[in-house]
Order: sequence, then structure tokens, then C-alpha cells
Amino acid sequence: MTTFAANYLSIQLRWHRNISNINQDMKRTLFSLCAILTAAIAEAGGLMTNTNYHISFDRMMARGASFDIDAVFSNPAGLAWTHDGLQLSLQFQKPWQQRDIETDIPGYLAVPQLGYPGIDFHQKFDGDAYAPIVPAVFASYKKDRWAVGAMIGITGSGGYVKFNDGVPMFNVLAMGKIFQSTATLPTGPITPDKYIIDSKMEGKQYIYGGQVNLTYRLTDALAASVGFRASYYDGYYKGHITTDMQGTPLIDLQLDCDQTGWGYCPIVGLDYRLGPVTLAARYEFRTKLDIPNDTKQLDAKMLNPATQSYVEGAAALAQFGDKVADYEDGAKTRYDMPSLLTVAVGYEITPKLRATAEYHFFDDKHAKMANDRQKELEHGTHEFLLGAEYDVNDRLTLSCGGQRTDYGLSDTYQQNTSFACDSYSIGLGAAVNLTEKMRLTAGYFITLYSDYTREYPTSDGGYLGTGYAGKDIYSRTNNVIGIGLDYKF
Repeated sequence: MTTFAANYLSIQLRWHRNISNINQDMKRTLFSLCAILTAAIAEAGGLMTNTNYHISFDRMMARGASFDIDAVFSNPAGLAWTHDGLQLSLQFQKPWQQRDIETDIPGYLAVPQLGYPGIDFHQKFDGDAYAPIVPAVFASYKKDRWAVGAMIGITGSGGYVKFNDGVPMFNVLAMGKIFQSTATLPTGPITPDKYIIDSKMEGKQYIYGGQVNLTYRLTDALAASVGFRASYYDGYYKGHITTDMQGTPLIDLQLDCDQTGWGYCPIVGLDYRLGPVTLAARYEFRTKLDIPNDTKQLDAKMLNPATQSYVEGAAALAQFGDKVADYEDGAKTRYDMPSLLTVAVGYEITPKLRATAEYHFFDDKHAKMANDRQKELEHGTHEFLLGAEYDVNDRLTLSCGGQRTDYGLSDTYQQNTSFACDSYSIGLGAAVNLTEKMRLTAGYFITLYSDYTREYPTSDGGYLGTGYAGKDIYSRTNNVIGIGLDYKF
């Protein structure tokens, strides 16, 4: 045994308390690929719920007091005052987003007692989130005091995420695992400069929704609505991590998992109109999504340095802990869409100028997530919206608006594979009456996120319990552009 190995063993008991956590955290990380997409293409809304189905939202934001065709979603009870007869609306939006993680761990794996300085791990991991054109269809029909509305769209998430270099949790924990398992070799431990890490994560998450509402005007000023939404979850999660030393793989882990399933929720609403003032409220109940796995691949292979042979299959997967079972074929994961309360006040300042103030509350604390992560949030999501629109003339309407989103984030909620950032959104756009029956809408909004820094001090066990101080900086960007066509029969 070399002097390095002998000295390493003499301090291993003290260091083992920290570094042995690598096994536990690695298995939790490597098999939490599905969490990448908890907010894959965050357009507008809560952690799991979109609210920008119609271009009218993109161009004005606050639409909770609307009685146009977009009220089918934003204010179903407001359909009591919409166009008599049939309306149809077809919407197309294009979102694009960046989700980045910058990790810094000075002196990672250093053993000062043995003269090994470790490495200064510093890397930015770029996450590309993208989606094709996102469509939505709206329809409503009103006669006398009755109205019915329906819509089909992507009600939650909606897109793809790809980390071509993996995420830091993958790479950092793989380094620690290799260093720990080879520490007693005659040649000393295998340090990160001696091998190459090939790590990649990608996934898709769409929640398609179909909604139907029935609205009735109770009095000349008050209307109520009841509705129902069916949601279909469709996602896949693929990833791998391979560490290679001169053509010899040290660790090889592969995952390919599909998930699909259904959820349902009722929706109720009220709308009160008195002169230029509109008061509106809507409540969506929680949608339970308990999604089973259709796992096509879940394999691992690890080199045993002492025997120079490989541990494969179930024995290798066991090295990553009991959380492997979460992604075995048939296992289920919770992706609940939280209950949502919206209240809005609309005011017609002049016959040409209208403004709306609105508030949303997503009860994320009571919507189950994978591994009960909802318990780590400090509170549910609060959103504050303000918007206005102005009729330049009979053909052209201009509008703008803003939104503030506060998720109630905490350090323990944030993960490399699933993180969120509080934000401000700004939208603007126009509506053009092409004919008496046909209207074209166009809008754009940008979301400005606040970077979130999670520190890992040594007093709390360091980065992922390794004992080494470090930090992650989470950052995001988001843009959405859209165009739509409304038609009144």
C-alpha cells in the first residue's frame, strides 16, 4: 500500500461522514431526470400551470375581467356579456427560453493533510429550453342568459429541455464517487484530471388540457359559471453519464423513461358588472396527476478498481441507492397542478380606455410533487398583474401590461434538475379589426428573472454533503411571441 493510501485510510473515518453522502445524493440526482421539466418552458403562471393561452394575455397580461373570447379561460362567467351567437378563436405562440446553472466549488476533493490541493471546479451549464409553435383553440356560444365555452391548449409546461453537458450534480458526484472508490489503490486515487466525463440530460413535458364551461346570468349584473378540465400528461426523460479513462469506462449510467397519464379538475367562476366596473373571480381545483413510468432503459455499469472487473445490472444500480426504484417500469411520480384562485377588477376609464388589476394564488404547498418537494416551498405562488388597452380607432386597439411572480422559493427546494426564479413580465401588442367579424391579435412578452444563488457552506455539510463549500447560481430568460385570429359568426 502506498504512503498516500495509508495516510488516506488514517483520516477516512473523519472524511467518510461527508464523502459517503455522495452515494445517497448521486442516486437521488441521477434518477431525478424527470424533474428537469417541472418548469420546462415557463411561459406565464405557476410552477406547473400556464396562463397565457390567448394572445390577449401576451399583449395585456391582466385579462381576469375580460368578456371577449379569451374569457373562456380567463373569466368564464364573463361570457354572459360576450357576443351573441358563435365565436371561434385560433391562437399560435412561440416561446423560447434559456435555463443556466453556474457552479463554483473551490478546492473540490482536496485533502490538505496529504498534500492534494483538489480542483477548483467552476463551470457554467447551459440548458436550452425550446418548443415548437404552441396552438390553442377557443369557442363560445351565447344565447339570452346562457353561454357555453370550450378550449383546447397546453395547460401546463409545454416544451423540451436539453443540458448537453449534463448538470453539475451529475459531474461533481461522479468525481467524488470515483475518488472515494479508488483511494486505496497502490497508485493512489483517480483524480478528475485523469478521465473525461460525458454527461447529458434531456426531456419533454407537455400537459394538454381540454376545458368546457357553462355560464348563466343570474341577474342583470351577476353571472356564474361551472366548468370541467381534463389534462393529459405526456413526457419523456433521457440521460446518461459516462466517465472514461483512456478508453476504459469507470461509470456508465443510462436512463430512458416515458410517462403519460390523465388528471381532472372542476372550475367555478363569478362575474359582477356595475356600470364601468367589473369584479370577477375564478377558482380551479387541484388536478391530481399520478404518472406511471414506461421505462425502456435503466442500466448501470461500474468498474471495481480492486479487481479491474465490472459490476453491472441490479448490483450496479444498487450502488446508487433505493431511489432507483422511482424510475423502474410502472413506478409512479406526482406532478399535481395546484388549485388556482384569481380575482380581478376591471374599469372602463373612458369608452376607449380600459384597465384591469388582477391577483393569482397557486396553492403549490398542497399540490404534490416528486419526493414531496412542495413541502420545501415557503408559500404558494403569488402573482400580481396590471394591464390596459386603448382603442385608437374603430379598427386598432393597443395594449400593454405587467406581471410580478413570487414563488416562495427556498434553498432546499432548488435543485439542479428543477429550479425556479422569481420574475417580472412585460407584455405589449395590438388587436386589429380586419372586418366587422374578424379580428387579428398579435403580442409579445418578455420575462425578467432574478438570479437565485444557493450557497453550500461547510457548516451545513458543503456541496451535496461532500464537505466542500460551493454555490450554484440559477438564471433564466424567457420570451414569447404570438399571433391569433378571432371570428364572430
